[in-house]
Amino acid sequence: MSSLIEDLRYAFRRLRQSPGFVAVCVLTLALGIGANTAIFTLVDAVMLKSLPVAKPSELYRLGNDNNCCVLGGFQDNWAIYSYALYQQFREHTPEFSEMAAFQAGFGPVSVRRSGAAGPAEPYIGEFVSGNYFSMFGIDAFAGRVITPEDDKPNAAPMTVMSYRTWRQHFGLDPSVIGATFTINQVPYTVAGIAPPGFFGDTLRPDPPDFWLPLATEPTLHGQNSLLHRDFHWLYIIGRLKPGAQPSSVQSEVTVELQHWLSAQPDLSAHDRSELGKQHVVVAPAGGGVANLEGDYKVGLRLLMTIAGLVLLIACANIANLLLARGAATRSETAIRMALGAPRWKLIRQIITESVLLAILGGVAGLFVAFAGTRTILALAFRGAHYIPISPAPSLAVLGFAFLLSLATGVVFGVAPAWATSHSDPAEALRGAGRSTRDRSSLARKSLVVLQVALSAVLLIGAGLLTETLRNLENQRFGFETQGRLIVRVNPALAGYKPEKLYGLYQQLQQRLPQIPGVISASYSIYSPMRGDNWSLGIHIEGHPPEERIGASFDRVGPHYFETIGTRLLRGRVIGEEDTPTSRHVAVINQTFAHKFFPKEDPLSKHFGMGDARNAGDLEIVGIVEDAKYQDAREPAYPTFFMPFLQMAKDPKLSFMIGSHYAGDLELRVAGKPENLEAAVRRTLADIDPNLTVLDMISLSEQLDRNFNQDRLIARLTDLFGSLALVLASVGLYGVTSYSVARRTSEIGIRMALGADRAKVVGLILRGALIQLALGLALGVPAALAGGRLLSSQLYGVKSYDPAILSLAALVLAASALVAGFVPARRAASIDPMQALRTE
Repeated sequence: MSSLIEDLRYAFRRLRQSPGFVAVCVLTLALGIGANTAIFTLVDAVMLKSLPVAKPSELYRLGNDNNCCVLGGFQDNWAIYSYALYQQFREHTPEFSEMAAFQAGFGPVSVRRSGAAGPAEPYIGEFVSGNYFSMFGIDAFAGRVITPEDDKPNAAPMTVMSYRTWRQHFGLDPSVIGATFTINQVPYTVAGIAPPGFFGDTLRPDPPDFWLPLATEPTLHGQNSLLHRDFHWLYIIGRLKPGAQPSSVQSEVTVELQHWLSAQPDLSAHDRSELGKQHVVVAPAGGGVANLEGDYKVGLRLLMTIAGLVLLIACANIANLLLARGAATRSETAIRMALGAPRWKLIRQIITESVLLAILGGVAGLFVAFAGTRTILALAFRGAHYIPISPAPSLAVLGFAFLLSLATGVVFGVAPAWATSHSDPAEALRGAGRSTRDRSSLARKSLVVLQVALSAVLLIGAGLLTETLRNLENQRFGFETQGRLIVRVNPALAGYKPEKLYGLYQQLQQRLPQIPGVISASYSIYSPMRGDNWSLGIHIEGHPPEERIGASFDRVGPHYFETIGTRLLRGRVIGEEDTPTSRHVAVINQTFAHKFFPKEDPLSKHFGMGDARNAGDLEIVGIVEDAKYQDAREPAYPTFFMPFLQMAKDPKLSFMIGSHYAGDLELRVAGKPENLEAAVRRTLADIDPNLTVLDMISLSEQLDRNFNQDRLIARLTDLFGSLALVLASVGLYGVTSYSVARRTSEIGIRMALGADRAKVVGLILRGALIQLALGLALGVPAALAGGRLLSSQLYGVKSYDPAILSLAALVLAASALVAGFVPARRAASIDPMQALRTE
């Protein structure tokens, strides 16, 4: 211990003597360690951290997929279930002590406190089973949680409010507990407040504000209710009993699933042939439903790799600085060795100094990490009102930063320690003159070559990902984004029954275009690139009855395609003549026409939803260009568009009643869309004060939010690539400058013998360019290999794009020339006589 304290004192004394050197090292390390710590903060929150519940290791989910949000039919790998199927598993799987179900795709609810003035406000609600909180082992912060008694058909509607909502919207008012809140026109009593750290079963932006019993779902949704239908809309998590084996439970629930499915009526011969493929994976659920992990896992791993490369470059840079510093004091080191200092003690002191520098850099890196994490969260979750991830470092993050600092100190201290261990005490007798061979020169040049190689990898990767983002954002989407405003509503939240919708839509058609600045207006179930996709099986008239195909659909109002800027190619669009009592029509997109009518004219052809006997229900009256509605990386889905309120005749399609509720209002406006927000809110309040505006966003912003992850990765890769370029240039400049200083006498002799300035400049630059060439020779093949791993992240660009490879090489070459030219110019200005006197 005394020797360690002695080494620390010596290291502090040495560092105090070189404040500029320390500042450069700490700043470089702070950027490298801070970048890695910022990314690890997200990795810890998204991929490693468990839910704040009792004994999370006992929790298992039935399913490991991210299926969402309402599905019908078979899934093969099941992850989402109907209420009836949840009851089947709960009652026939004794290996679980408790099993809870909860809504897969929770959405907005309209909430107003009884007696409060003003309109209802939008919040996020989630339906859960009565044992939801007890299964997680969660008690209320205040009041009580929902119990199985609250989840019965005749029970009084109760709800649990999140602590965040209680604090932010109600100022921790204790009178909220037991108060009545009107949710979607239904009075609920607030039973209690959830604990502060509990955000639900899934880590996601904008977590639930209210948890509602499943039994109240029919009251809240009326004819749109899912509880007693055959649709799958619930996730299931259970607490496994001690001793139960997940593998055997998985086999059991798979058998239960297949048995339950085989007993369902109206199974076709095809469905029965597919029964054997239906299975359930029992997956650990200590972290909850890992939707966010699935969405960001690949991106976070990529960013962690890139940040690691930046740290390697920073380590090489610091190692170079320490080598140069050691060379400057080699006489002192040699004298100490000549006087009997053991090599291991010198090595230990250098490693101690390196680790101390790294720890100082790590402390500074925590501040960089905090700011970086905030920036990353803002980029990754653009548009979110709340993100349940704290940028403040947790204990795990602090531990990661400390261990990373120690490892970093050892890594960049190895090269100087190696150079010291090979010092010759005889150098003390010869001095630091030109006759002395510099043993660290090769190590410094090798480190520069490594920096150039890693910089090439990062610059090429940054170019590929930036080009991917540009291609994604600038492709032809099939609609226009400029001057378009999207207003999110839900008439069901205001208590509208289907028979009242026609009057509401008539008012919207009449009033919205009258707002000053509005050119045209319409409405739909969902607007382009909102992220929704409604699909259903269809049958085409004249095709074999057993041929059942799937297609996406949307319901739209008059002037819809004109408003969003989708071109009509043939026929006509949905218009005001398409009323509830007129003939049932549909407009299809190009992909629908090419896929299902490859050799015939689709106009005037018929198709229908559901059974084959409905194949004549819808007449195709128009074809519009393809437009993307969900995935910007994939071609447009085959899609058909129908008018609102043309009800299906088949009673089996009664579940389609929910599709007649408009979710988005689309406005084409003159000028900036945000300038009309106040006028739109006033108009909607005049039409119906209970029609809550859930969100208002320009179509351009809605589209941009689809690229949050791509933008995050591209921007950070650009930043890391630029940082790597600067560090590599600084390293090359340092090595070249040191070489010039070492060769001052040689340069003087050359100039005295007749060498002109140009030859001296060329001599110095040649050494810099050789290091550049070696770095590119290593870096470009490594980048090509990395590009193959990146292929899943790329769009519209090949991993071996020659323009990007050439541009990265040119940027590195230009930086190397600048870094080498400054010391080369200084060498060319040396006075030969003065140079000969230096030694």
